Amino acid sequence: MKLSDLIKEVSPLYCSDGSDREIQGLYYDSRNVKPGGLFFALKGAAADGHRFIAAAIERGAVAVVVEDSAAVPEGVPYVHVENSRLAMALIASAFYNRPTANIPLVGITGTNGKTTTSYLIESIMAAAGIATAVLGTVSYRLGATVLPASHTTPESTELQEVIRQLVDRGAAGVVMEVSSHALEQRRVDGCQFDVGVFTNLTRDHLDYHGSMEQYLEAKLRLFREFLQPSPNKPNRRAVVNLDDEYGEVVARESVCPVITYGIAKGDVRAVDVHSSISGITGKVVTPSGTIEFSSGLVGRFNLYNILAALASGYALGLSLETLRAGIECHKKVPGRLERVENGLGIGVFVDYAHTGDALENVLQTLSELKTGRILTVFGCGGDRDKGKRPIMGEVAGRLSDLAIITSDNPRTENPDEIISQVRSGVLPLGIREYDYAALGNGVPEKGFAVVPDRRTAIRLAIGLAQAGDIVLLAGKGHEDYQIIGTAKHHFDDREEAAAALAHPEGMP
Repeated sequence: MKLSDLIKEVSPLYCSDGSDREIQGLYYDSRNVKPGGLFFALKGAAADGHRFIAAAIERGAVAVVVEDSAAVPEGVPYVHVENSRLAMALIASAFYNRPTANIPLVGITGTNGKTTTSYLIESIMAAAGIATAVLGTVSYRLGATVLPASHTTPESTELQEVIRQLVDRGAAGVVMEVSSHALEQRRVDGCQFDVGVFTNLTRDHLDYHGSMEQYLEAKLRLFREFLQPSPNKPNRRAVVNLDDEYGEVVARESVCPVITYGIAKGDVRAVDVHSSISGITGKVVTPSGTIEFSSGLVGRFNLYNILAALASGYALGLSLETLRAGIECHKKVPGRLERVENGLGIGVFVDYAHTGDALENVLQTLSELKTGRILTVFGCGGDRDKGKRPIMGEVAGRLSDLAIITSDNPRTENPDEIISQVRSGVLPLGIREYDYAALGNGVPEKGFAVVPDRRTAIRLAIGLAQAGDIVLLAGKGHEDYQIIGTAKHHFDDREEAAAALAHPEGMP
């Protein structure tokens, strides 16, 4: 496309000569630029893209988009804009021929539940005969086509390119997890949503947002700015969890009609619910009638995910029978209370819970369903919100019979310092602290232990477990890696658990 056509999307402050240049690709990393590319100079927390304009030109960029025109070398065609990230998102949508303009797009935001809700909505849309692409934490996929996920919500150029690829491969709808970072950094500007879903808001990412108020403000962009009815999307809807303490704020701030959901209140609500270690059954009341459902998902928090998905399907105008079929056809979500099968009578679950609220939800669910003890292995990621570490420690210590604190993805932080901060949340509980050697005699009373090596911690928990016990491996879920320093090493909790279950006789 010609640069002159692309810049119509952004109302530039100034455009130099050269707007007739043909643009072959969009880039924000100068190292990836190819001949004919348009380079966006983004101002980031770690680096300012304006410093790399010359490098981008050397690699073949034919024009640049900037916020600071003084940084542009003499003779280089440029477009001066107020916000390079916004310009990049809008131009990316145009460059890839607006892939979400004429298909249903559901965006899910919230601290917890986004991934499971996306899988459930995918299943409901599949029951309606809609081939649906899903973009989220686990992967970007359409049926058997799976692309690796770099972020929950990728940068706008990759996002529009991936959606275009999946639409060209047959996607007739898209379900997308929308992170607060993506909303704050304008990665989803240019996406044309039909439904925006708010699951909940609990403490997370405060290392980035600074406060819960700013975290909420980021989430609200989806409902304030992207759901205004438009000629090609006249029936936009917001789907909001009314049981969450921030739900009423989201509902009030939404610029379109709102469909609320909750356990006992809301437009879509649950009645006659029965829950066990095998799943959830019950009825859901909607404005169009009541449906019975059965799901293999476990726990109260998953009931909320089911309600969010059903409310989203209702918002899309799908039939009650389609909603029921979609929930019942859904099987599992990778790393979300994912069971590791074994013949030892031990319930082993892998879950992505990496916030205090998520961990509490999972452990409360398992506590209600347990017949024996709960042994929890968990840690906290490095270079992330430090304030949630003692919170997670307190939750695990309070709700587990044995909590084993270990490493998660320490990244560039000292793993022992992270563990110390987690441990500080357990100590006020006054429960016994076991050393590794003492656990060779079993767990005579409620307590916790520190085992920094994650593989050893997993083998320890499974080695101590008896028939009827539950082992929860929390924090990493679907991830098949561990980040130590800046290097990624293969590590999958599910694989480690399976290996330990194959040889449970004794501790490592």
